[in-house]
Amino acid sequence: MEKKRAPFAKWMGNSNEITRLFLKAGQIPDMINLAGGLPEASVYPASELADIAKQVINKNPEETLGYCPIEGLPTLRDAIAKKFSKGNLKLSRENILIVTGAMQSLDLVGKVLLDDGARIAVQDPTYLGALDAWRPRHPTLVPMNIHGHNFNPASLLENIQFAYTVPNFSNPTGSLVSKECRQQLVDTSNDCGTWLVEDDPYGVLYYDSDPIPSMLELSADENNDCYEGNVIYMGTLSKEIAPGLRLGWVIAAPEMINALATAKQGSDLCTSGLSQQITLEAINNGLMEKILPNILAIYKSRRDGLCAAMEAYLTPYFTWEKPVGGMFVWAIAKDPKLNTDILLEYALDHGVCVTPSSVFDPNGEYRKAIRINFTHNPLETLEQGIKRLAKATEQLKL
Repeated sequence: MEKKRAPFAKWMGNSNEITRLFLKAGQIPDMINLAGGLPEASVYPASELADIAKQVINKNPEETLGYCPIEGLPTLRDAIAKKFSKGNLKLSRENILIVTGAMQSLDLVGKVLLDDGARIAVQDPTYLGALDAWRPRHPTLVPMNIHGHNFNPASLLENIQFAYTVPNFSNPTGSLVSKECRQQLVDTSNDCGTWLVEDDPYGVLYYDSDPIPSMLELSADENNDCYEGNVIYMGTLSKEIAPGLRLGWVIAAPEMINALATAKQGSDLCTSGLSQQITLEAINNGLMEKILPNILAIYKSRRDGLCAAMEAYLTPYFTWEKPVGGMFVWAIAKDPKLNTDILLEYALDHGVCVTPSSVFDPNGEYRKAIRINFTHNPLETLEQGIKRLAKATEQLKL
């Protein structure tokens, strides 16, 4: 007898299958994964984190292992406010919300700002995880070509709930948004009142240039002792300490922090006290600054190695720019007929996994590029993966 069950929600029919395919591909023996945005596991400060965890549990077991305030531990919120305060940007505890990974930030923004069908502007191409987070609310996505010669934010941000950007080494393209463009977005936001979501998971991963001020900094008013601007800044420990801590933060005006905290209450109640205490100790003892030079050296070497391998094997098929930071290279097919959704299938048959551009397109139609990660694999594996990708591309084109 067939079981009767209520149906799944309608949005599930529009969910993305690529992430599931990546996870499945990871179980295939000898598969080289160039698709994910994964850090190198050897850079995790495992012994230091183990010592910190033991220390904070023994020192304060109730606060570490029990429930925490929804907004996060006051001492951690104070520490993050101090860490990010600079120049005109003066932050207080009321500007900080601690979240369970940056992905929760995206989910909470959707809950707070999106009714069904609401219009949002998204950097095009844009982060797959953001599209997934907001898909259940059926937003109307307005693509924003932030690097276009005729980019005009004033024509895009009017009657928009918020604009979403990844200014530092964008996922997926690895591109860096200029200071002038960031200022344009801030000025336009001030004129029309649109929120600006600044997602910054890669902000510490500068290899060849000095950091550009964040939109959060550019939007700060020197006359305010507490940030009151329109930027919703999202940060995370995933790329500078370890993703398994699932610790992130939102920096925004107090009214937005209060709204996000209300949404968080119905999501997970509070972020792990253990992760928060570990983060607080890591900030206080300078752990991030201690391990960052090694992270940058490894990732810069791997970026250079990947680009060298691409130059040797992929030049007939793709064009790309060497990123000055981040975790990704964005390669665009020279042949306009090459479909990278199909290329993924050929690549998997050749033992390499990459990310096709369609999943980063708000409309799901752009199939002429691939995203390649360079941080997760050693140099020899990167080269072997690119060799396999070249063979797959050659076979597809035959």
